Amino acid sequence: MKTFTDFKSYNQFMGMEIPLDNDIDVGYYDPPKIILSSQPVVVDFYRISIKIKYKRKSTPDAAPVSAVFFNTPDLIIEPGWDAEPNYTGMYLQLSKKIIEENRFLFKTYLDYGQHEALYLTDDEVEEVSAVFKLMIKYYESEIKHFAVLLSYVNVLVCLVEAFYKRQFSTDPKQYNRVVTDFQQSLIDYYNQPVKQLPNVQYFADQLGLTANYLGDIMKHFTQKPALEHIHDFIVKRAKELLVQNQKLNTAEVAYELGFEYPNYFSKFFKKQVHLTPKEYRLQAIGRN
Repeated sequence: MKTFTDFKSYNQFMGMEIPLDNDIDVGYYDPPKIILSSQPVVVDFYRISIKIKYKRKSTPDAAPVSAVFFNTPDLIIEPGWDAEPNYTGMYLQLSKKIIEENRFLFKTYLDYGQHEALYLTDDEVEEVSAVFKLMIKYYESEIKHFAVLLSYVNVLVCLVEAFYKRQFSTDPKQYNRVVTDFQQSLIDYYNQPVKQLPNVQYFADQLGLTANYLGDIMKHFTQKPALEHIHDFIVKRAKELLVQNQKLNTAEVAYELGFEYPNYFSKFFKKQVHLTPKEYRLQAIGRN
């Protein structure tokens, strides 16, 4: 499998223009020049790819779409691609170095993965195209205005973030199903013996999503991060164990929930409930 660690080698492979910078590369797709099919490859930098009227040969009956696709470092572009030659578009490529030095450019959607595309409206295509035109102007300028170029990169990544929120809101049924499946997966996890605490990545893997994508959906539709939902469920289950099974001591409750160290469970519970497990049990039993 081919691995590309720099813009130049990837652009040569794709048939795109030679990059003018090692950390930022901006350009337009020219289907007559670029390869339209490929086996899986690995790209070790960030890419934002806007494809207009894009269509895969594998889905000949599907309508062409205008969409934003993402690549993150070490992501396998699987299973490659096989595109029709009549799409247009543009791309922005960012090195890991420039993201590390300018963290304001990083948005969680950059780690959504290939399968979570952003579908653009006609108005959004026009808006993104206008920003790209300005980026190209400063990217190709003989007099380098790096700060201005970086500002337009920031405008683009912020626009895409706003468009994702629009997409979440216009198709709530699709995303509500993700919320429901996540909640059910959490229940299922604790309906069996557990050996460790679950994390967002575990449930994202169960749902076939990336952790950032799952987290953003949960935050958008429930106003709470996915991790907070996990913590809330653990607290709920801890309360049930403390009250309904009084033979269990605090350490045994901790192990039942997947905590490796009982003192960590006690600190976690105290932070969430403002009572120690023992204090909560005594208070709850007293009320009953």
